[in-house]
Amino acid sequence: MTRFCLGEVRLSVLSAGTLWLDGGAMFGIVPRVLWERERPADDRHRIRMAMNLLLIEDGGRRILVDTGAGTKLDGRAREIYGLSAPPLDTVLAPAGLRPDQIDVVVNTHLHFDHAGGNTLRTADGALEAAFPNATYVVQRAELEIAQGGANERVRASFPGENFAPLLDEPDRLQVVVGEAAVSEHVRVRPAPGHTPGMQLVLVESGGKTVAFMADLLPTASHAPYTWIMAFDLEPLTTLATRHQVYPEAIAGEWVLVLEHDHEMPLAVLEERNGRPRVRPWAPEE
Repeated sequence: MTRFCLGEVRLSVLSAGTLWLDGGAMFGIVPRVLWERERPADDRHRIRMAMNLLLIEDGGRRILVDTGAGTKLDGRAREIYGLSAPPLDTVLAPAGLRPDQIDVVVNTHLHFDHAGGNTLRTADGALEAAFPNATYVVQRAELEIAQGGANERVRASFPGENFAPLLDEPDRLQVVVGEAAVSEHVRVRPAPGHTPGMQLVLVESGGKTVAFMADLLPTASHAPYTWIMAFDLEPLTTLATRHQVYPEAIAGEWVLVLEHDHEMPLAVLEERNGRPRVRPWAPEE
């Protein structure tokens, strides 16, 4: 766990485990001879990916951004993805918290490696909210595609077991449209491209900004504008979103949380010779 303060807000980067994804899929049209210099692949052409979560303690509210892959996947899926995902109690333990102490869960989007920990399976096989006292925040556009708007190419990326049980409980799911406040210092902001309803989470306090970048910038190696994943449903929209967000991040010296980078979870975006690059950031800065 990495913990630091931003003005009045305390933030903790927590690990929900790791998984291994196909390197070619993670870098889209970028040739392997280029991306493998950045992310060496294993003998199955997979690269290691973190599942970094952000815990935000803003006044009396405890907000968790994304929930990782969770523990519901069967043995075959876990083997395919090389998944190592501990129970939520273990994920939250470094912060001294239990799942029932989380007030809000923000889903940047509903892909399995970001929202799998939303729910858990009980001993009798039933599904229930993994955070029993939390409200879950998601964009309407994201929920719509996850509920049935996705075609057969992408449907498997939105397992209903990760969000459908939340729809059955009154007030469990907070569906937002566009920018929305989550707490005094936390807001969500649409960042379409990877999915139509993906959102970033911005924490603003003490004149500084921390941004949870989700899959707009999953690792430091994805900083170049055109290094876009094949998983992105609308890659040209991703490119447009980057051109909108990157200049703000550079000018504002945002601290970025990179959800899938197992070596550099915190970074600052810079422009070098006209190209975006990242450098590591540490709390002592």
